[in-house]
Amino acid sequence: MTEKLQKVLANQGLGSRREMERWIEEGRVSVDGTKATLGDRVDHTAQIRVDGHLLSRQTEQPICRVLMYNKPEGELCSRHDPEGRDTVFDRLPAIRLGRWITVGRLDMNTSGLLLFTNDGELANRLMHPKCEVEREYAVRVFGEVTGKTLHTLQKGVELEDGEAKFLTISGAPTPQHAEDESMNRWYNVTLKEGRNREVRRLWESQGVQVSRLIRVKYGPIELQKRLPQGAWVELGLEDVNALRSHVQLPDETQTMVNVRQGKLDHARLSRMRRSVKKHKVRKQQSLNKRAGRPAKCK
Repeated sequence: MTEKLQKVLANQGLGSRREMERWIEEGRVSVDGTKATLGDRVDHTAQIRVDGHLLSRQTEQPICRVLMYNKPEGELCSRHDPEGRDTVFDRLPAIRLGRWITVGRLDMNTSGLLLFTNDGELANRLMHPKCEVEREYAVRVFGEVTGKTLHTLQKGVELEDGEAKFLTISGAPTPQHAEDESMNRWYNVTLKEGRNREVRRLWESQGVQVSRLIRVKYGPIELQKRLPQGAWVELGLEDVNALRSHVQLPDETQTMVNVRQGKLDHARLSRMRRSVKKHKVRKQQSLNKRAGRPAKCK
């Protein structure tokens, strides 16, 4: 039996199916000594190389794992940054099989819920437009927001890459004769796709400036309010299967999380905050060393 090459690569935990398609298009993948092309199918005997390295195909089926991460502003959704800036991968736990794949992206100035998984098929379905997985954001905007503005944003706005709209908007229009300080207002919005900067561009199309943007929900998973920024928690089996069911995947039967690990009690929260703080200190020391600056004495 054969499978699509990008699916095989994703199932080995190398990345999402979309990312694997990019690798194939970039000429990074070969099959049996021949450069691969999109549409190639392979069986279990095929010799697959990535960047010239033979892929050792795992026969052990890894447990589907999902992390919830509370992304701070200022972090990049990339594995490495040549300028040494913080990335969302910096503090993730080591993984024995495969690697962590981001489910969607958040731009540098957006914070909140970011999911990671080691399951390429789950990541692909959660991000694919045809699955229409809802994302919810809390957004603070500056400017006058009328009832007509809200109606337009739900009816649809033509952006440079096609029509876009919010499914729902929670929040009231700006009161008449509002003072400048009252022009900052919070709204919760939902949409079923994740185009680049889509939430910001929709508001900006109406002459309104976004000053804060926080993702609070992805599909059935809500950001845990007590989870510190820069910290992660692994989801238990119930939440993992809620995600899998949401995109028509069979249930996972195993988990590496026990009941106690899923609880954010005071002691665990304190450890998380200390860990985040230590990471920031080490990062700053590393940047100072690269720049040739002496470390600050405390």
